Amino acid sequence: MKTVTVKKTRIMYYHSIKKVFLLSLLAILIYSCTNDDNQVPTAEEPTVAITEISQDIKDLIHFQGDEKAPTVVINVPGGPSTEFNRDITDLIYAATKTEDLLILNVHQSQTLDSTIVKGNDITLDQAIAFNNQSIANLDKVVSYFKNQGRTVNILGFSFGAFVTQDLIAKKGIDSADKYLLMTGRLDINDVLWQASAEGKEGYFENGVTPVINEDPDPKVQERNLLRMSAGLGMNRYTELLDPIDDFSNVTYVYGKTDEAVGSLTTEEVQFLEAKNTTIIVGNGGHGDTIFDFIEQGFMDTFGIEIVL
Repeated sequence: MKTVTVKKTRIMYYHSIKKVFLLSLLAILIYSCTNDDNQVPTAEEPTVAITEISQDIKDLIHFQGDEKAPTVVINVPGGPSTEFNRDITDLIYAATKTEDLLILNVHQSQTLDSTIVKGNDITLDQAIAFNNQSIANLDKVVSYFKNQGRTVNILGFSFGAFVTQDLIAKKGIDSADKYLLMTGRLDINDVLWQASAEGKEGYFENGVTPVINEDPDPKVQERNLLRMSAGLGMNRYTELLDPIDDFSNVTYVYGKTDEAVGSLTTEEVQFLEAKNTTIIVGNGGHGDTIFDFIEQGFMDTFGIEIVL
């Protein structure tokens, strides 16, 4: 499905998108059945009883709602940033009428320990290793709630969309029940991620033409965060995700004039369409696309109404 809406443009750059964005997601009820020889299929019992959240998981998240709620919405934050911002999930939690909901943010490597990007320049290999740890944290949290038989849905926006795509590539499309990916890219332009690897800022003029700053960012922390962006942006997700036949549990939202990550190319859109992905497209920029389509994204993907 494709929805086209004309929106205005706002300027925000790919790598320094820190706390401006948002949100969290929620879920649609899914059940699974099991056959046991000739018996009539019955609803599968949770592998583990739903209980209050264990401390090792609490150390990786910030959450709101009932710890024993059957539906979990996991927000994968944008950025990358050293600040573990919770404003968006606060907003989303207050905006939904849904009861029996647990909504949470998952820490990334640099929000658990900001010193890893301070002091000295890191290498691209180190940035990749830090990202892999963030994905491992996300997988641990998702698996914890899935193993209890809960419905688990993921919202990934901006940098969080890249993190979520990597989770799917590494762990499979069934890691979570539903995915809402906003303002990400499958195959971001090489010149952009290569500049990021050198600690240089970049953006897309009119959502299409890459523009790169000639000099690296003067701040070591910002250069290192750019390298973390490059560590995921360098991946070609049309190749990594190609073995997965069906993305019918994924909604992908993008803006045609996204200045931060660029608009999806024709090839990226065709890839998603071939996988049965729900696509929502607007004419706006990075921030506008997120804020303009988060309500529709929640409803179309999770069946959850939020009013911001």
